[in-house]
Amino acid sequence: MGLRDMLADTRPLKNPYFRRLWLANIVTVIGAQLTVVTVPAQLYAETGSSAYVGLTGVFGLVPLVIFGLYGGALADAFDRRTILQITTVGLIVTSGLFCVQAVLGSANPWVLLTIFAVQQAFFGVNQPTRSAVLPRLLDPATLPAGNSLNYTVMQAGAIAGPLVAGVLIPFTGFAWLYFIDTLSLFATLYAVIRLPRLPIDGPVVNPGIRSVIDGFVYLKRQPVLLMSFLVDIIAMVFGMPRALFPEQAHVNFDGPSDGGIVFALLFAAIPAGAVVGGIFSGWISRVSRQGLAVVWCIVIWGVAIIVYGVAVSLASHAWLLMLIIALVALAIGGAADMASASMRTSMLQSAADDAVRGRLQGVFTVVVAGGPRVADTLHGAVAVSVGASAAAAGGGMLVVVGVVIASLVVPSFVRYRVVRPIEV
Repeated sequence: MGLRDMLADTRPLKNPYFRRLWLANIVTVIGAQLTVVTVPAQLYAETGSSAYVGLTGVFGLVPLVIFGLYGGALADAFDRRTILQITTVGLIVTSGLFCVQAVLGSANPWVLLTIFAVQQAFFGVNQPTRSAVLPRLLDPATLPAGNSLNYTVMQAGAIAGPLVAGVLIPFTGFAWLYFIDTLSLFATLYAVIRLPRLPIDGPVVNPGIRSVIDGFVYLKRQPVLLMSFLVDIIAMVFGMPRALFPEQAHVNFDGPSDGGIVFALLFAAIPAGAVVGGIFSGWISRVSRQGLAVVWCIVIWGVAIIVYGVAVSLASHAWLLMLIIALVALAIGGAADMASASMRTSMLQSAADDAVRGRLQGVFTVVVAGGPRVADTLHGAVAVSVGASAAAAGGGMLVVVGVVIASLVVPSFVRYRVVRPIEV
């Protein structure tokens, strides 16, 4: 493969609907990442406790599970453009509430966590609907490339957001960053308004518990897809150390308690690696043994987190060198996670019928977004007992062991091949 073959495939941008959504994401994702960073920073500044920061996992996960699953059922029952419009407005309102509480100087962490929970409820409905729309906009040949482009933009915003937030928080406070997020969401609102009508292609079912159960019954017959969920849970629950970043930046690298450059760099390192991986993602569409490739990507992720945890623990001996090693390790992990996520997403979107795609994307949203939130709670609690660095390194070890065991138990996932590899 030449360099041109390895660069990202941009053919999906020829579709005007995808292009508008993608361009809107460039603006919106930066704003969203400002909030992602500012919420834990505000909680740590107000409480001084990683345990409170970890509670974002509980307050984010519960509504995400409930509304992610129910949102998938809604996406299989109503016009998906309408659902995207309503939930985007909801995200704008909740982001505005973050800004209001910061302007009023609220020092109550429970107010902040409650707003966060409401925001995640809207996200839980929005995300599976948005993912279910993509196969209606792109043909199968460009679907993996579309997922890679989306993931690259998301991670690019995750670089800019932490860097901007980490630098600006000590100077502007929290309210201005929430305000920027609120304004940025209007770009996505414009893009979803311009979408065509997107009724369900196939039999429509009434949204409800029965509909959700039917989605799980459908998924039960897809062992490879079930395994793709399991390995992601292993990777994120045990291996995502982001709840520890505020404490590690402050304690291990002597940064301020409410932000600072090291804080920003730690948050930005994983998405930075993902962006580099996305730029050179042309190979992903050519992968035949996707199951084996996903397993290797997750093993690399786990090893990278082990190296990160060890480097942070040694920061007092060689501050700058250990910071560089920690950041490089997180970046390598981010590149591996980008490749894994793109392949798993394409596997799910290609395999599912349109009539059940929303419900499966609801499950996918719960797994992908819920895993890191469980990790926030788990890492925050474990760090209190064994220390933040040990919690991070130990989690990476569990990722490697867990994904190897899972692969041995379900060898069909490792043997899984794309039936007709995409030629580009």
